[in-house]
This record gives sequence, C-alpha cells and structure tokens, in this order.
Amino acid sequence: VQPPEKPLQAEEWNRLRESFQSPEVFEEVMFNSMVRCNSPIDVAKSLLTHVAKSNGDIAYHLLLKYLALCVQQGQTSEIRDVYEIMKIRFRILESGAYNLLIKGLSNSDQWRMGLTLLEEVKKIMIPSRTNYESCIKAASRHQEMNLAFELYHEMLAKDVVPTLDVLQAFFDFTRGMKGAELQKELFGILLYLRDNQIYPHKTFMRSIKLWFESIPGGNWRGHLTNIKDSGQCPVCNHQLEDSELTEEEYNNLRERIIRDVIHGTDTFRKTSPQEFEAFQTFVENRLPFDIVIDGLNVSHIKPRRLQCENLFDAVNCLAKENARLLVLGRKHMLINSSNWKREVMKEMQNKADFFFAENISEDDAFLLYATLRSGKHCKFVTRDFLRDHKACLSDSLTRHLFRKWQLIYRVNSKKMFLSLFIQQPAFSYDCVVQTTGDTWHIPYKDFFEEKYSYQVPRKWLCIQQQ
Repeated sequence: VQPPEKPLQAEEWNRLRESFQSPEVFEEVMFNSMVRCNSPIDVAKSLLTHVAKSNGDIAYHLLLKYLALCVQQGQTSEIRDVYEIMKIRFRILESGAYNLLIKGLSNSDQWRMGLTLLEEVKKIMIPSRTNYESCIKAASRHQEMNLAFELYHEMLAKDVVPTLDVLQAFFDFTRGMKGAELQKELFGILLYLRDNQIYPHKTFMRSIKLWFESIPGGNWRGHLTNIKDSGQCPVCNHQLEDSELTEEEYNNLRERIIRDVIHGTDTFRKTSPQEFEAFQTFVENRLPFDIVIDGLNVSHIKPRRLQCENLFDAVNCLAKENARLLVLGRKHMLINSSNWKREVMKEMQNKADFFFAENISEDDAFLLYATLRSGKHCKFVTRDFLRDHKACLSDSLTRHLFRKWQLIYRVNSKKMFLSLFIQQPAFSYDCVVQTTGDTWHIPYKDFFEEKYSYQVPRKWLCIQQQ
C-alpha cells in the first residue's frame, strides 16, 4: 500500500480503508508503509488523529509505529508528546518502546531525558544493549566522558555485551583529549578486546591508531604490518607472546576448569552425579588418551552419509598414528538402526575406547574432563565452541588461557576430513591484543564479522611510543 503524499481528511481515510482488502489491519499496514517510505510526519499524524476520533482511542502498537517514524526523522517534540501520551495511557511500556524513546531522545538536544528513561527501565528490567549504547554515545558526543564510561562499566557488570560500534565511538570521541584516567579507560577497552579474543575491523583499527597518535605529548606512532612466523614484529622487533601454554598455565587451567566448570553449578543439569562418577572411574583406569572425540558431533559432519560411517572415518583417520583414542558416544548408538550399524560400531570399538552416556546427557563436561586429565599433549575433536563453559570461568586470565588452550587443542572436525590429520596451530605466537607498556600489538580483520570464529587475522597494527 502506497501512503498518501499529503494529510487526508476523515472521509478520505475512510474511503481508502474501505477499498483495502483487509480493512481490520488497514491502519497497521499503512503505518508500516509510512515507516518504510519515510512519509512526512503530518501525513502520519493525520491518520493518527483520524484513528483517535473514530475509535476514541489509539492502540499501543499504532502509537509505537508512529513513534518509530518520529525517531527515524529526529522529530524531538513529537517523540516527547508520544511519550507523554504513552505514560498516561499505559501503566508499563515494553522494551521496544523504551528502545525507540531512548534512541530518539539521545540523538537530540533533549539527550538527558534519555538518561532519565534509562533509570526508569532499570526499575523493571535489565536495559538492552541499544538503551545503554544510545546513552553512551549521547554522553560522548557532549564530551561527558565520565558519564559515558560509568554507563559502559554498568552494562559490562550486567553482562550486556557492547557492540564494536560503541567501543569504536569511545576512541573517536576522545581523540586529542588528555588525562591519565581517560587513557586508562581506553587501554581498558583494548584489554577487553584481548580478554574476549575480539578482533577489531579495519575502520575500528584506524580509530584506535588515530586516537593513540592524537594523545597530547604521547609520541605514539602506529604502523600496519604482518608478524613474522617466528612471532617477531618487523616494525619494533618485539617478540609476541607464545601461543603454547606453560606447564604452570596448563595446570592452573586444568584445576580451574575441573573446579568451576566440571564440578561447578551446571554439570549435572543434563547428567546424573552417578553417571559422571562412573565416567571419571572409566577415564582414570585408562589414562592417558591422545585424542578425545565428541562422537555425536562428529557423526553429523557429512549430512548425506550414515552417522556411523562419518564417525568410522574419523576414528580410522586418527587411529593410523597409533594414537590412543577415546570416543564419547550415546547409548542409542549401540542399538542396531539405519544410522548405527552394529558391525561398524564393533569394528570401531577395536580401535578406540568408547564411553556411552545416557541419551539425554550433555557431553561437554566429559570431553573437557578426559582431555585435561590426559595431559598437555591430548587434543579434542569437536565442532562446538564450548562458549558456555568459558563463561563459567570467573576471571579474565583463566578465560584467556581457556581460549588459548582451545585454539591449540581443539580440532575442528569439519577440517579434519580435509587435512586427514591434526595440524599444529597456524602460529607460534598468540593472536590477541598485547602490550608491553610502550608498545601495543593489535590484530585486526578487514571486515566486521558478526559470527564468532576461530579464523585468526594475519594483519596487525603495531603502536610504539617514540
């Protein structure tokens, strides 16, 4: 439906409504169309007035659509008017309305009203990322950096994950500003990227470079480079951190995972304590393994083949090197079926140890336990990223070690069929943001990536203090 170009009278709206094939949704469809075509605000207002006169009321969802159009066009006074109407009419607003109101007000000279609304949201729910980021950007634009950082720390404390867009905004809005506290905050954002293995994209990387070079009296210089295979930076000759875990790091990590993740709060959500105890006994009697395989995960690797054939290929491929294998399976694999042939399963059991868990069990905890108990040489094969388990670790250093360990010891089962055997990590150095105080090394990607990936970047920004 094409919105009119100028406001209409009541009878003209009625005629349009009657000619529409589903009159009961006419207003909703028309407002959607107005938002899409960015119609003049007075045209939308004339429909809103018509609805109010006809029905004696305006439905919440129609007010919301009108509000979306006002926000799109930066119509501050209209946004305020709609808020006043909503406040009187509805006891409580939902997150969609708050997102629009805070975004619309934050982009205007009434931006402090957005902060007031944020406080209102906090009373009923955890504010969304959009709520926080609209207010952070508004505070930054008005050079209120203490307020912006206060909101940033608050969102992190509530486990609301910031977008790269708002992190970049901090570097853009503080360019040329001086102050030790401010520098400390921005260095903190770089360490946040390190802790969470986040790679900035090219435009974000440029903002970081320009910010460093703009620090009054800082004498920082940034250069784009590729790190040598040895881990040495060609620009400053600095040696990057080793990707291998030391014995001490490995032992610390093992203890923490066994304590926080395996014996933590969530292990027995999908496995019973008795089953896990039986598994531990099974593992302790057969240690050490060289490779632990997530059997169910690997069995789905090629969808057009039988699951047992996929797993059979993996076991065959890995057993060639006389490696000691542990396959984590489920009890249903032992029942002869179209996907699980008894004779294939028998043959596999000659080449590897198998532990069959209950069909409802989650096997991540089993995978982590068997791999870590086997020692530093042991690798594991899965397509999972084990993100939930990383989140259970309470401090950033352990999370960093866990990520490092995954990069070295996790084998992507999809790639395994291409390479036919496990490869060592691509780099001898650790591919994360790192600093020595007077140098920073920041790996970056050419483009923004929404999805989490183990693809590590080849390009680096080296920043040194002259």
